[in-house]
Amino acid sequence: MRTTRVTVAALAAAAALTLTACGGGPAKNNGSVTQITGEKKAGAATVLDRPFDKPDLVLTDTTGKPWNLREQTKGRPTLIYFGYTNCPDVCPLTMSNIAVAKKALPQADRDKLQVVFVTTDPERDTPESLGAWLRAQDPAFTGLTGDFSTIQAAARSLGIGIEAPKKEADGSVVSMHGAQVIAFSPKTDEGYVLYGEGTTVDDYTKDLPKIIKGENP
Repeated sequence: MRTTRVTVAALAAAAALTLTACGGGPAKNNGSVTQITGEKKAGAATVLDRPFDKPDLVLTDTTGKPWNLREQTKGRPTLIYFGYTNCPDVCPLTMSNIAVAKKALPQADRDKLQVVFVTTDPERDTPESLGAWLRAQDPAFTGLTGDFSTIQAAARSLGIGIEAPKKEADGSVVSMHGAQVIAFSPKTDEGYVLYGEGTTVDDYTKDLPKIIKGENP
């Protein structure tokens, strides 16, 4: 398989220093975001040179209870994405692609896979609204909300830039965030594979069986 070494910050839509305004174009992020490098495979995956530690993150799930990311995903293949439910395009497409690909897995593998959606718009994404939105994608997906600064710090530790939601002149609210999905290995609990905004259902369908085993896609 052909591989090309890249700096992840140089990737187009999934760049670590680029934020995507859902429904709009990219914008420069001036915050401090972890820099990462890896090997871009012939497909959609970038296997990271230095895997990420899983953030020590405790937020609120869609039932209103505390949810400890490290404890509740330990030893499980996990995909983590930061986005918001009012996003008109990138966020629902990303979650839909993962949901469709997950359905192609054997039931035993579906039960192993943990998909975590962390909101970048916690003021509007309450546990109730976040839960309703995710149930339309896949009832097994986990939704987390909480303090924005805590969420932002966790995202930046994974090379994902996010900014506080801003109200536009027309009254709409835009949440700018990186569009990466990070896959964590069940063997090491480290984030070792990155997927960008252009990842398709077919890409996830091909790679998820390997992610579930902790193998390189």
